[in-house]
Amino acid sequence: MFLFLHFLKKKKENVKPTQTRKPTAKTIKKTSAETAARKGELGEYKIDIQLDQLPKDCRYLSDLLVKNSKAKSGYSQIDHVVLTPYGIFTIETKNYQGTIYGGKDRKTWLVNGKFKMMNPFVQNYGHIAALKKLIDETYHPLFISMVSFTKRCTFKVGLEYRKVASNELIVYDIELSEFIHRKISVLKLQHKEPLLSETDISTIHHTFNQANITDLSIREEHKLKLSIPEVTNTNSSAACVTCSKPVSAKVQAYCLSNKRFEGKIYCYEHQKTR
Repeated sequence: MFLFLHFLKKKKENVKPTQTRKPTAKTIKKTSAETAARKGELGEYKIDIQLDQLPKDCRYLSDLLVKNSKAKSGYSQIDHVVLTPYGIFTIETKNYQGTIYGGKDRKTWLVNGKFKMMNPFVQNYGHIAALKKLIDETYHPLFISMVSFTKRCTFKVGLEYRKVASNELIVYDIELSEFIHRKISVLKLQHKEPLLSETDISTIHHTFNQANITDLSIREEHKLKLSIPEVTNTNSSAACVTCSKPVSAKVQAYCLSNKRFEGKIYCYEHQKTR
C-alpha cells in the first residue's frame, strides 16, 4: 500500500502544469477588429431588413463608392441610397454606443461627451453633393439626409432632427423604414403627383449603380487615406466676414461646404448667429 501511494505521488509531481498563453497586443487588436466587423455586419443586416420592408415602388442601393474631388480620399462612400417616388434618401449609418451630443452648428459631435465624431450631416452633405453630380439638376431638390444609429445610443441633439417634416433626420436602425414611410406620407400631402416616375427611379438607380466603384484596390486605398490624420494648415489667410478674425483652414472649408453660409466665412462665434 505504501509503495502504491508513493508511485501516485511521483506521478503527480511529474505532471507539468498547463501553461496559459497571455494574449498579445496583436491578438487583442485582431479580436477587437473582428468584433467590430461582426457588429458592422449585424448592423448592415438590420438595415437591409428595414429597407426590404419598403413599398415595391421604392428601390435602394448599398455601399456605394463614387468619385468626389472635394473629399479627402477623392471618393465618397455612401452606406445606403433609397429611391422613392417622392424623394431620394441618402443614409449614413453609425455603430456607436452611448449618448450622442450634437447640433447643426457643430462640425464635430461627441459620443459620451468624450469621443469626437464628425457631424454626420456634414459628412452626408458631401455624399449628396457627389451623387448630385451624377444626375440631372431637376432631381437635386429631392434629396433627404438621414443618419441611422443603433438602439445602443441615446440622442442629445437638436429636436428638429426627430421631426419628420425636416429634410435632415436622425433615426434608430429599427425605425428606419417607419420614418421613410412617414416622410413619404408628408411629401404626398405636399405634392399631388409623384416627383419621380418609375422610369426616373430606374434611370437614377442605373446611373448610381454604374458610377459605383467595385475595384477592391481602390476601396482599400480610400480606407487608407481616411485613416491618415489631416495636417492642419495654420497659415490660412481666411478671416471671418463679420469680425475679421483669422480662421483655420478647417473652419474655412466647413463654411464653404455649408450652404447655410452662402459661400461666406465666419468664425465659430459668428457661425452661431447665422
